[in-house]
This record gives sequence, C-alpha cells and structure tokens, in this order.
Amino acid sequence: MQIGTIGAGDLAQAFAKQVLKAGHVVKLSNSRGPNSLREIVNRLGPGAAAATTEEAAACEMVLLAVTWDSVREALASLPKWKNQILIDGVNPFHGRAGDFTPAGVGNLSTSQLVAALAPGARVVKAFNHMIVANLEADPVVNGARRVAFISADDDDAKKRVETLLDNCGYSVVDLGNLRDGGLIQQAGGPLAGRDFFEKGEYRK
Repeated sequence: MQIGTIGAGDLAQAFAKQVLKAGHVVKLSNSRGPNSLREIVNRLGPGAAAATTEEAAACEMVLLAVTWDSVREALASLPKWKNQILIDGVNPFHGRAGDFTPAGVGNLSTSQLVAALAPGARVVKAFNHMIVANLEADPVVNGARRVAFISADDDDAKKRVETLLDNCGYSVVDLGNLRDGGLIQQAGGPLAGRDFFEKGEYRK
C-alpha cells in the first residue's frame, strides 16, 4: 500500500519506520518541498520517497502530522479529497516542541475539526496518545504488543487502519467515534502519554 504523510517531522518519520518495516511504501511531504526531504528519505531507506503534499495526499491512506497551528493551512492547500483515509495524529497544542501551549478546541476532538477542514476524507484518529519515542520503538516487547488506540466515524476506514497497525505489530483498541474516542486519547485526555502493552506472543 502507498501511504502518504503531510508533514515530515518526528511523528511522520517514526510512523514511516513502522509501516516501511511492514512492507508498505511511504511518500513523505512537507511545506518546503521534496528537495528538503532527501536526507530524511535516504535515512529511512528503501520504500521511502519524497513527494509534494498533493502527491502524498493522493495516496489511499494519509497521515496528518503537522503542528496544530499548521493544520488549517496544510489542508486548505490540497485538492478535494476523494474518499482517502486521513489518519489524524495531531494534538491540540500551539507552538512547537519545547514551547507547547494547550489549544482550546471546545467540546470537540481535534479530529472532528480536521474532518470539517477535509471534506471527502475519511478521518481516523490514531497515535494521539503515543509519544514519538514509543511510536518509534519496537511495538513488540518480550512478546507483548504495544497498544494503539483508534477512533473514527467511518467503520470501514477504522478497520483498514486497524489492519495496518496490527500488521505493524500493535494491539489495536477501538475507542469508538471521533468525538468520544478522540477526547479520551488526545492530549488532555486520560490516555494521553500512557504506554500500554497487551500480553500474548505476537507472530508476524
């Protein structure tokens, strides 16, 4: 499967490492263009490619991995979505690493706002609870599988992301819809930053 990323920072690179190991192809993009991604792509190795944001967004599955303040601009610059799955990995913080300020999103999850900004996309919330170091680490430790939470309003899209994460080695837990499940796992929710494992040997 071809998977795109909108954003090519730490989150996108950690995600790319896991899906590349599972045998997929990743097209990374950022606001500065493909030429700025050569070093990252070379470091990730075979299966990774630099792309424009339009090319990345055209993939059947796309990870949104930009800062919260960049979400609106990043999505506004893209062509109309045509039923692609958009994985929302964004948490509601202003600023960048080391200078975070919580963003007010009212009674909504970030993914509900992302869905409103990306009509035509099927939004699935994932990786919001997981710090980058845990996403980058091996999902299977001593036979136990790291838990990955997902939420979505579209059951088929959620199932496809669940399958992807299961193939990567994660134990996937469905938290329900974008609002209720999203609020539980995103920054400020009770699962944010926690690292859970499920016992039981994993055989790929």
